[in-house]
Amino acid sequence: MECYEEGIITKEHTGGLELKFGNGAAALDLIHQMARGEGFGVIVGQGVRYMKELFVREYGADPNFVHDIGMEIKGMEISEYLTKESLAQQGGYGMATKGPQHDEAWLIFMDQVQNLLPSFKDKAEALHYFPMWRTWFSLHGLCKLPWNDISPENNKQTKEPAKVAEHVENYTWIHQGVTGKPTVTEDLLHQSERVYNFQKVFALRMGRVGRKHDYPPYRAMGPVTAAEYESRQERYDEQLKRLVEIEPTGLTTQEKMAHLRKYREEQYEHLMDAVYQRRGWDSNSIPTLEKLQQLGMDLPEVVEVVKQAQKTITS
Repeated sequence: MECYEEGIITKEHTGGLELKFGNGAAALDLIHQMARGEGFGVIVGQGVRYMKELFVREYGADPNFVHDIGMEIKGMEISEYLTKESLAQQGGYGMATKGPQHDEAWLIFMDQVQNLLPSFKDKAEALHYFPMWRTWFSLHGLCKLPWNDISPENNKQTKEPAKVAEHVENYTWIHQGVTGKPTVTEDLLHQSERVYNFQKVFALRMGRVGRKHDYPPYRAMGPVTAAEYESRQERYDEQLKRLVEIEPTGLTTQEKMAHLRKYREEQYEHLMDAVYQRRGWDSNSIPTLEKLQQLGMDLPEVVEVVKQAQKTITS
């Protein structure tokens, strides 16, 4: 719809559908086309990444603009939390191994509302711990709901309430009861870390090499259009003063957007560096050989994939 309103696509491309925001009838018709595999629905049904590539290749769209507004990472559409004011959640989406779904690292409440992750180190630790813990649920066919959706009465008095230590311990008892092996939290995280790093290596093997695959679209980070900035101008102007230390008075909207974008993208770069270091990956988002050895997964086939990925970056 945004591409339609921007003139990137027209009724000629959509088969007559007037895909303007608010046109519910056209949206419903398009959904039925997607389900039947007909008309413009064939294109839309293949996802945001496909549409971005097609609109650039066939319709002359600006690749930077469609990348900024196309809400996908690694080919997966983003589960729609508004992440502009939560750097940790931007990282949770951008650096999720399998794509931007919130089951891996849902940190927006901790970060944006409770302000529990003020530093890059804090955010990086959360972007290590929570993906590892949530991966463990999937590995064992268990749900997270008993973990953090019903808090123990004394949870607020614990060292890290967000981790709900009592519930984490409950899972260690479950694992110990089923396997007969004495189990502590670190054992569960270690299991997940091996699998998580193997997922990463598999992604490298499939060609997903480098930092570029861990960036969110800019709309997840800040305002893409002048209208978007001006709709919250007071807030963004205040951030320019307080965070970027730039006086917005007298600047055009485009100039203010450029300053804000530079700041927010730099913040995300710092976050990536901190998260990679915490996970034991290099600056190109590739697990180090030392990390593979530490996890006991330095098999020749795995090491070869990592070495080839490193060569790809340097060549």
